Amino acid sequence: SSGINAEYGGHIVADGGCTCPGDVAKAFGAGADFVMAGGMFAGHDEGNGEVVEQDGKKFIKFYGMSSATAMQKHAGGVANYRTSEGKTVLIPYKGSIHNTIQDILGGVRSCCTYVGAVKLKELPKRTTFVRTTQQLNEVYGNKSINKTD
Repeated sequence: SSGINAEYGGHIVADGGCTCPGDVAKAFGAGADFVMAGGMFAGHDEGNGEVVEQDGKKFIKFYGMSSATAMQKHAGGVANYRTSEGKTVLIPYKGSIHNTIQDILGGVRSCCTYVGAVKLKELPKRTTFVRTTQQLNEVYGNKSINKTD
């Protein structure tokens, strides 16, 4: 990976905030060895979360591991020397995780193709970041005819 972990003998973790496959690819492009993507994996069957139904729609209760919910469930509460940092939210139910994993893998593969990286470990060496003012392409608006698009 990057020169930082070579110099200090550690690993770099991109700590969350990923909402789409491009975020995962950017994290690896920036030199991360690992990417935390709990929010992307939340809401699937494999997470064994609590299913909640509201207005005929299914949701799964999701909480970060630094949230008060997690600390109460796994450590008996928030210790007096800590503060809760996460939230407890309802995530729309997504079914099997298979499609999400395929989307992430496809996004990382596409990124590698765009920058000419044959292997994932080459990605940081071939990635150049450019500041933009808009990340989302709204040329066609919300006109997708496929529910999966």
